[in-house]
Amino acid sequence: MIEAYWRNARKVVVTGCCGTLGARLVEELVGPEQPFQGEVLGIDNNEDGIFRMEARWVHEPRARFLLGDIRDRFALRRLFMGADTVLHGAAYKHVYQCEKAPFEAVRTNIYGLESVIEAASEAGVARVLFTSSDKAVNPTNVMGTSKLMGERLMTAANASGGQTVFASTRFGNILGSRGSVTEVFAEQISRGGPVTITSRQMTRFVMTCEQAVRLVLSSVPLARGGEVFITKMPVLAIEDLARVMIEALAPRYGYRPEDIAITEVGPRPGEKLMEELMTETETLRTHELRDFFVVLPAFRPVYQGIDYDYPHTIRRTIQAPYVSRDEPRLDPESIRQLLVQMGLVRRSGQAVGAGDPCAS
Repeated sequence: MIEAYWRNARKVVVTGCCGTLGARLVEELVGPEQPFQGEVLGIDNNEDGIFRMEARWVHEPRARFLLGDIRDRFALRRLFMGADTVLHGAAYKHVYQCEKAPFEAVRTNIYGLESVIEAASEAGVARVLFTSSDKAVNPTNVMGTSKLMGERLMTAANASGGQTVFASTRFGNILGSRGSVTEVFAEQISRGGPVTITSRQMTRFVMTCEQAVRLVLSSVPLARGGEVFITKMPVLAIEDLARVMIEALAPRYGYRPEDIAITEVGPRPGEKLMEELMTETETLRTHELRDFFVVLPAFRPVYQGIDYDYPHTIRRTIQAPYVSRDEPRLDPESIRQLLVQMGLVRRSGQAVGAGDPCAS
């Protein structure tokens, strides 16, 4: 069903197409080995990024790219016309920057999402998927709060009586994305250290860009309306990641791994030692599928006409919240294999560079 959905799609719009995830979604849809034959329209307000995307895909007739602002509902409605699917990834995502400019975060992450919802409804788009974040769970900062409100707006949009299906997907850290901890560690190692970590107790859910893209595309055909799809993800301790990266990368820059120190600097404001992807309250309305947990809308009477029945359902009752502190952690060898998948380390263990293999 999933492959058939994308093979038969006529037009897919990717907002935030110049970002890490957006660029990879475009690549997954219009890559040379993909069966997708429709049109992919990438939208972003990053002028240089749009220029680079056009240059990369200049010989690909299935892809085109336009400057656009998700705050402009009327422009979005025109761009969404004829689209089957909107993959909404445009957002302000940097916690500290959103904290310094909270009204800008609200205008883009909340009012911008409202524009996407209204434009998609008016243009008759079949499905809209919003990419949320672990920081939407029990938020401690402006960015996380704006993402939580985004999830609520996406759920509520299904009560309008229209034909568009709105849903969200929530996942944790994408290793190798711009600004991710792997990028920071690699830069610190290249200078001889020290490698700085927030806390030796810190744990995080992690995934590669490829995994994130596959799970986003897989969740779209499954959506019934108003759900939040939570991807199942491995967990690692940040200190373990730092040690594995030091072992892998230090020799490339002429350092011995044992000479690069790990320094604990303490939590930043609003930062959690653990990562939450599902709360205890949400377990009461969560189904477990093969690759996802699916959190159903809290106000179910509002969505009585929606049948929340999914293939590959394992169980319809969840006993515990999905928290990184309580999940099994990857061992060092498994972490090394993740770095291999990212292209940061060769299978022999030799580093191939400290660049960002996942950024656009």
